[in-house]
Amino acid sequence: MLLPDWPALHAALELLAHGLWDLSWWQIVLYTLVTTHITIASVTIFLHRTQAHRAMDLGKIPSHFFRFWLWIGTGMVTKEWVAIHRKHHAKCETEDDPHSPQTRGIETVLWKGAELYRAEAKNKETLAKFGHGTPDDWIERNLYSRFSWQGVGLMLLLNLSLFGAIGLTVWAVQMLWIPITAAGIINGIGHYWGYRNFEAPDASTNVSPWGVLIGGEELHNNHHTYPTAAKFSVKPYEFDIGWVYISLMQKIGWAKVKKVPPKLRVGAVRPVADENTLEALINHRYEVMARYGRELRRACKDELALLKLRGADGTVLKSAKRWLHRDTERVPADARTQLAQARQAHPVLDKMLTMREELRQMWLNTSVSREQLAADLQAWCRRAEESGIARLQQFAVGLRAVHA
Repeated sequence: MLLPDWPALHAALELLAHGLWDLSWWQIVLYTLVTTHITIASVTIFLHRTQAHRAMDLGKIPSHFFRFWLWIGTGMVTKEWVAIHRKHHAKCETEDDPHSPQTRGIETVLWKGAELYRAEAKNKETLAKFGHGTPDDWIERNLYSRFSWQGVGLMLLLNLSLFGAIGLTVWAVQMLWIPITAAGIINGIGHYWGYRNFEAPDASTNVSPWGVLIGGEELHNNHHTYPTAAKFSVKPYEFDIGWVYISLMQKIGWAKVKKVPPKLRVGAVRPVADENTLEALINHRYEVMARYGRELRRACKDELALLKLRGADGTVLKSAKRWLHRDTERVPADARTQLAQARQAHPVLDKMLTMREELRQMWLNTSVSREQLAADLQAWCRRAEESGIARLQQFAVGLRAVHA
């Protein structure tokens, strides 16, 4: 009778338990963080900035690497991801938006974002309309798209071989990384909570610096304002690590950037608003309106302080405060009554909101000549400065200092 080869059996069990790579717990954690970071870099650089928005071109080497890594790291199909994201921009915060917390609720997007993605990926109309221009070569048709989940299976085998049983946990973290960060945080929190540099028509926000591990995707308001820009950061305190990688690839000829966000120039205050002021207003309208929104919030704060001095109730104004800076059509139906009540009770805010809409119409009205629009802008600034409303006066003076 042959006796078991106990040393060999013990070695096999050790291999199954610990894998080929004998690392300490912190080294395994580091490996997991590095691989998940490569995944988010692949999403933001390849899928998002290059494929979905054509903000840049990538060389063959990084393109093929990112495609392979996304295959083993996520199982996502390029055409599906791109089509769903383009539809999100085209139908942003409407009922047709695949993952808007404004229409589906923040909890649904946070916890079921991956399910929303998979459901939309089955929509052939979405893929046909928004998925054009994505890779369609032999390897895409016969491997990446055809056997999408076999890739993540390969990653599972790799992790089990390297780390043994703990490799299953490593794999689970890798697989959850994009559903949590992209489907949950970016699509959910990025349209619900945070700060805004630009008064874009949608509710997009920046969640920096809390989301610096998300490849720059946390600067979501910046991206929605300039979706075809390859760089997401616009302020000195914002850090877009995806842009760092893109800049390095540019230096070695692996990437070519097509567009970055434009910068609003501020100079000396002109005697009157002229055509250059009008051009700056139109080209940088979302940044200008964000500045107007800040003056609105300050005016609201002034009004609340007055109510407190009088011992009056400020509940309605506090409830309406969130919507003061939003376009009328973007204010939810259940908030419009409170906003109307706040405007009726506070003439200062009503005046500022009325003039905000007048200012917005200057770039929406395409039937008026440039000369007439410049004259309308001059009249608007004059009325604002003569309004007796300090916050409105300050904004009007500042508007005369912007340059195209």
